[in-house]
Amino acid sequence: MRKQKGFSLIELLIVVAIILIIAAIAIPNLLRARIAANESSAVASIRTLNTAQISYNSAYPTVGFAAGLSALSGTSCSPPTSAGACLIDTQLSSGTKSGYSFAMAGATGTPSGSYATWANPVTLNSTGVRSFCSVADAVVRYVSQGPVTTCAGTESPLQ
Repeated sequence: MRKQKGFSLIELLIVVAIILIIAAIAIPNLLRARIAANESSAVASIRTLNTAQISYNSAYPTVGFAAGLSALSGTSCSPPTSAGACLIDTQLSSGTKSGYSFAMAGATGTPSGSYATWANPVTLNSTGVRSFCSVADAVVRYVSQGPVTTCAGTESPLQ
């Protein structure tokens, strides 16, 4: 009889078990890394919105701060106007970026002297675990539990 070459069933099962153990260790770390990246992107986007609001307020002093994301964006930028200042990209102005949803509210009156912007995870504990917000003082703040719908200034500032 000839000897058959190849792997036995036990050897294959051991290799599959080792791969599953490695996957069980790696997948939670991958999810935590994705959440950290989404949160970092949200903080950077909030900072971008703060910078855009300051630029908008300087460019259109009779208007004050922009009332919403659409005023900071724009599709026709020659020349920019107070209705479409072309200060942020269309992805951010759509309200969703990197697993977070963004919103902004400006104060009433002319010129508008304040604004609030916030970012909440689209799916809590999957795309992010913290919500972020900022007001006209340009300090980015966060809330560890639950979404924010405004920024009162009592939230914890990022360090």
